[in-house]
Amino acid sequence: MTTNIWPKRTLLWCAGTVLLACSTGIFAADPGPRPTTGSEGGRLANLTPNEIAFFNDGQEVFAEAENLADGLGPRFNLDSCGGCHIQPALGGTSPTINPQVAVATAFGARNTLPSFITANGPVREARFRRTPAGTPDGGVHSLFVITLRNDGSLTGGIANNCNIAQENFAAQVANNNVSLRIPTPTFGLGLIESIPDTTILNNLAIGAATKQALGIGGRVNINGNDGRIGRFGWKAQNPSLQVFSAEAYNVEMGISNEGFPIEREERAGCGFTRVPNDTTNFDGVTGIDAVSDVDKFAVFMRFLAPPTPSNSSPGGAVSIATGRNLFISVGCHFCHTQTLSTGDAASAALRNQQVNLFSDIALHRMGPGLADGISQGVAGGDEFRTAPLWGLGQRIFFLHDGRTSDLTQAILAHRSNANGTFPASEANAVINNFAALSAADQQHLLNYLRSL
Repeated sequence: MTTNIWPKRTLLWCAGTVLLACSTGIFAADPGPRPTTGSEGGRLANLTPNEIAFFNDGQEVFAEAENLADGLGPRFNLDSCGGCHIQPALGGTSPTINPQVAVATAFGARNTLPSFITANGPVREARFRRTPAGTPDGGVHSLFVITLRNDGSLTGGIANNCNIAQENFAAQVANNNVSLRIPTPTFGLGLIESIPDTTILNNLAIGAATKQALGIGGRVNINGNDGRIGRFGWKAQNPSLQVFSAEAYNVEMGISNEGFPIEREERAGCGFTRVPNDTTNFDGVTGIDAVSDVDKFAVFMRFLAPPTPSNSSPGGAVSIATGRNLFISVGCHFCHTQTLSTGDAASAALRNQQVNLFSDIALHRMGPGLADGISQGVAGGDEFRTAPLWGLGQRIFFLHDGRTSDLTQAILAHRSNANGTFPASEANAVINNFAALSAADQQHLLNYLRSL
């Protein structure tokens, strides 16, 4: 077999700055995303008829585009959940062609694309690190406004009189004040939601001495109200799919709901439906028709099946099996725990299941190379939740900001030394182990990761 290799020294890019050079050596090539099989985006097995009905309805709402009459805006990042979560199927992550480019000027809107939004780049949201006063910010700053948008949804003589301007993203980028995030995949999230907190904590304690010798720590992100462990979002800031759904509806599409009922201050001239925009329907309907969109989103994600790995692609079964062993010997498994178990979940489809997520759901310090300067919950500016690796084989963009589509670069970007602000990455020793492998063994490990 011919092994593709990287040049002897590979430079890594982060927020427009070359941070470090890889150690001398050759690096195997990312095989690229596996083809779809048609099975992606399906539902869990053993759902009841009612669960299937709610899943199907939630799937439909998750895919549909929102309009002004639904409450879209006044500031938003995209007009549908499915636009962000569509690779390799509905519920996934950012697609090859970025739908934000089209939505910026759809229906007569005249939004300017920020420099970090490109046709072939990932869907992104922007957070600002600091306020104009210099205090910590961290919130989502939506990319687009509904000014001049006319999508035909307003009736009865209502006109779009909203007249607000986009934020000045060029200035924020110039001030190094922008932190970017890409959508996280939603496959199998109901299983992750059903893992007991004690299971997560017990797993973190396993092999603690060995982890410590490698410089690996890890802690969970705790909900400040009741002490639950957060598990969704790049920093595990959300404890449940209900919160995850409600927050996304509000900050990504600007649609207020029963989880986030307060409208933005710019409602004057920019609000075309009552608030909250999305609510439980009490007007003479029952069953699925009475359920809010947020509830439907949560049900859809809760019952989405996890990704199905391949036993043969890429590289063949022998290479994948070899890569699996190398994944362990290098030390990747210390953070990317292959399997955790669910507990006594209310739904039989989620109860006492093995969850092959390849994540400990914990926060780890990733060094200045990946640090984004954003704090959420107990997570600091250099801490991120261990990203689940299931489904990685069909993803296009990697890392929290989508800075690369190359898996080798994504692995190497986990390594960076301390600077005056952040300590060294906890992954340094493990990435050094990866870099020390022969090109052939690196290829086996990459093939294994792309088989997931």
